[in-house]
Amino acid sequence: MLSCRQATELMSQEQDRPLSLPERLALQLHVWICAGCTNYRHQMQVLRAACRRIGGGLP
Repeated sequence: MLSCRQATELMSQEQDRPLSLPERLALQLHVWICAGCTNYRHQMQVLRAACRRIGGGLP
């Protein structure tokens, strides 16, 4: 089981590279049971979308 620190690190990494299957599964399991990390992941998605609109299309 991932710690919240490990989960948030993977969430950051998934913005830059595809996660491996074991990483994706571990992260999904953690997010499924951790409300704090679920909120963090959602906030990252909102910020990334806002940056795309403002900055002209970050990947």
